[in-house]
Amino acid sequence: MEGYRPTIGLEIHAELKTQTKMFCACANDPDEKRPNTNICPVCMAHPGSLPVVNREAVRKVLLVGTALSGELADFTEFDRKNYFYPDIPKGYQISQYAYPLVRGGVLNGVAITRVHLEEDTARSQHIGENSLVDFNRAGVPLMELVTEPVIHSAGEAGAFARELQLLLRALGAGEAHMEKGEMRVEANISVSKESSLGTKVEVKNLNSFKSAERAIAHEIERQIALLEQGGQVVQETRGWDEVKQTTFSQRKKESSHDYRYFPDPDLPKLMISEISEFSGEILKAALPMLPWERRAQYLAQGLQEDDADMFVRDRLLGDFFDTAVQNVPPKAAVVAANYIGSDIAGRREGGEVPDVWLRDKDNAQHFAELILLIQNGMLSSRGAKDTLVRMLTSEDSPEAIAKEHGLIQKNDTKALVPVAAKIIQAHPQVVADYKAGKEAALQFLVGQGIKETKGAANPTILREEFIKALK
Repeated sequence: MEGYRPTIGLEIHAELKTQTKMFCACANDPDEKRPNTNICPVCMAHPGSLPVVNREAVRKVLLVGTALSGELADFTEFDRKNYFYPDIPKGYQISQYAYPLVRGGVLNGVAITRVHLEEDTARSQHIGENSLVDFNRAGVPLMELVTEPVIHSAGEAGAFARELQLLLRALGAGEAHMEKGEMRVEANISVSKESSLGTKVEVKNLNSFKSAERAIAHEIERQIALLEQGGQVVQETRGWDEVKQTTFSQRKKESSHDYRYFPDPDLPKLMISEISEFSGEILKAALPMLPWERRAQYLAQGLQEDDADMFVRDRLLGDFFDTAVQNVPPKAAVVAANYIGSDIAGRREGGEVPDVWLRDKDNAQHFAELILLIQNGMLSSRGAKDTLVRMLTSEDSPEAIAKEHGLIQKNDTKALVPVAAKIIQAHPQVVADYKAGKEAALQFLVGQGIKETKGAANPTILREEFIKALK
């Protein structure tokens, strides 16, 4: 099966974070559980109702385009995409065809074809023999991003989708929770041995990054196996069966002419340059630090790639780190990242570190003081971990906590001499092993000394005292 080149293009839909829907004043609330609550004559397509463009939704798509270094449209309009399905009350979807808001751009090394704005559909639910439709989602602002067919592996596709999710969250454009359907990935996949592209198959129903990667990898294998057996790939739309881990045929793939696009006569054509808040300068000034910029900054600070990625993915942990290391030396920042990535993140997963604790700037300041205590040699690693645990439920400074519980590291040689003597007397066989040339025995004695001092002994100084005592 060697010699085949997979080619993948992605179409990603992301619901935008706005107060109201795309063309009406109904609430845009993805967490609403009661069906058919956020609806009105406009999003239900009652006769005589007229749509009005959501200005904030347009701004958010233009902001995404600016971050991607895409070409922002001057002239744009909305079109009617005609097809009939129960989740489309009008019998058409308001979308954009010939004049999208954004053309071009690059994300994660992948070229973008276009980014446009449309309205979301309702949500169908199939219960037994009954099919129900919840129109709460109908009319929600939906951004569609289409890539060029320049992706060549499932991993590359997954990395692109993850980076887009981070971008949307960084811009405040959307939360893009895939498990909630706020971001949906569709992959157009073909394989070929020639330089030209093969027959394209679209795979839908990809509701997680892992599912997207598995579906793409499976579809590549399916198409190659089909060609190897002398068959032909049919252009179609396929779904992904999460249980069977296979794609399955759904319907023949439609072409753009099947939708009979034409400009929506109820909506005005927009000249973006005539809207001052949509100027390129204002949009660029509104950009926060972008995910790839933030990642590069962390790496420049000396952080490991895993820690840098974690702080980019988890904005709360990243903000806590940024606040804590504002006034600490560069080496201390690396230590801080290690403790956040292991101790704080781990205890947060266990429910011991609530998000409200991470948002408190006083806690970030105390954490910075803890790191400086480690750097100054006042706290050992064990003592720092014990102090940090107590900091979660105390407003005292880390130094005060460490002193109260006897965790300040003992650097005084005189104080460690009797500790070494006590351990040596308690472990004669280990002493004999050390004198016989077993270096591991010395490490055991040091460990016992640290245990005796409840982690407060400086292990380097304690080790030296044992060597002196055992000569």
